[in-house]
Amino acid sequence: MSAPSPGYSITVRAQAPVAIDTTGVIAAAVAAAGGALTALDVVESRSDHLVVDVTCNASDADHADQITAQIAAVPGVTVRKVSDRTFLLHLGGKLEVVPKVPLKHRDDLSRAYTPGVARVCLAIAENPEDARRLTIKRNTVAVVTDGSAVLGLGNIGPAAALPVMEGKAALFKQFAGVDAWPVCLDTQDTEQIIMIVKAIAPVYGGINLEDISAPRCFEIEARLRDELDIPVFHDDQHGTAIVTLAALRNALRVVDKKLEEVRIVVSGVGAAGHAIVRLLDAQGATDIIGCDRRGALDPEADHADEFRGWIARNTNPSRTTGTLKEVLRGADVFIGVSAPNLLDGDDIAGMADRAVVFAMANPDPEVDPVAASHHAAVVATGRSDYANQINNVLAFPGFFRGLLDAGARDITDEMMIAAAAAIADCVHPDELNASYIVPSVFDADVAPAVAAAVRQAAGGRHADQAARHTGSATSREAATR
Repeated sequence: MSAPSPGYSITVRAQAPVAIDTTGVIAAAVAAAGGALTALDVVESRSDHLVVDVTCNASDADHADQITAQIAAVPGVTVRKVSDRTFLLHLGGKLEVVPKVPLKHRDDLSRAYTPGVARVCLAIAENPEDARRLTIKRNTVAVVTDGSAVLGLGNIGPAAALPVMEGKAALFKQFAGVDAWPVCLDTQDTEQIIMIVKAIAPVYGGINLEDISAPRCFEIEARLRDELDIPVFHDDQHGTAIVTLAALRNALRVVDKKLEEVRIVVSGVGAAGHAIVRLLDAQGATDIIGCDRRGALDPEADHADEFRGWIARNTNPSRTTGTLKEVLRGADVFIGVSAPNLLDGDDIAGMADRAVVFAMANPDPEVDPVAASHHAAVVATGRSDYANQINNVLAFPGFFRGLLDAGARDITDEMMIAAAAAIADCVHPDELNASYIVPSVFDADVAPAVAAAVRQAAGGRHADQAARHTGSATSREAATR
């Protein structure tokens, strides 16, 4: 059983007899069931009974039921209600729209809406670039999904994907001040998705594609990048790749190895795996072996998509063959973005000395992190309950903050490499160790550092940033008329 997690937090409201040890007995019941007690509050007291709220973390939904049953088994205790705190947090959604300007009287209304707003509309019609200065476009991102590859849940559809997209939008705002909005599309047709996103693009300064299955996600991103004048970023690909590169830079510092000299085995060659391989290659890695469920990709085989074929043709210079377990022997680095429980401790023991293991399948990694840590020098996962969580929230808020501030129209490898370096450098040399290779997702320095790196990498290829400060002739005239 995995460790209790706040993701499975429950509050059990129970009625218990009055006794000096009532709360202690209930706390002991939670501990006996393997739960992690976080609060125990008396919410009602009568002469003959108490009502208490018992809040604790479980490891999964079944474990939560076991804890509840253990509490109910205490003599004299009756469970009145069980509340899943994760569901409570989602009641009514996690987002709202709040005006940035006061609307208290006719004067405000006349400028924010009719008749004053008409002059702003005409200014934008005359110079469309002014939409970046005079509307929400300059700070707004669409989080677009079709619900076809949501977390580790698969193709659950757009409505079921909405809680994830809401969460993504909340993270944009919390960490980088970016106004993002979920756009969950009730179609999984590639052409329709491209058409719809192009149609709604005038509102947004950037498009964040999310949880769209491969290989369709590759074509959708490539086409939208070609056909839109705003940046399009598939976070499952490039966000994961940026944070992986950042973590690997620091992990290799810990083990005193160089990227261009290590052998890297990547398990999973879908959206995330492809982007990781491409970015590592752009950064200078020379010996990467991509593996699917059959093992090392064969460059001579007919692959399901051109992206998998690219990995097969452009990596594995020694043409190593075999299963994942076989090609992992002697490797310096393992990066997993695939499926749970593919490896065991013996497989990690067969890697090179001072090995690095990134087992990022969620919620269950490719290898048990504890077993891996007995043999590897550095172990990272995508989970929050182990050290070294490789989490996209380290990248995408600051990355889009930089894109929007720079008025960028495209995304380059240079921007992504700069973002990775900024994340890695947020771990100071005196902090760096095997259990701390990436900063906390709550480190307030990360998003500004990433944004600054992206702005610098964007360079002088667009004039919007200057326009934000000085205004175009049309905008200045509209603002002063």
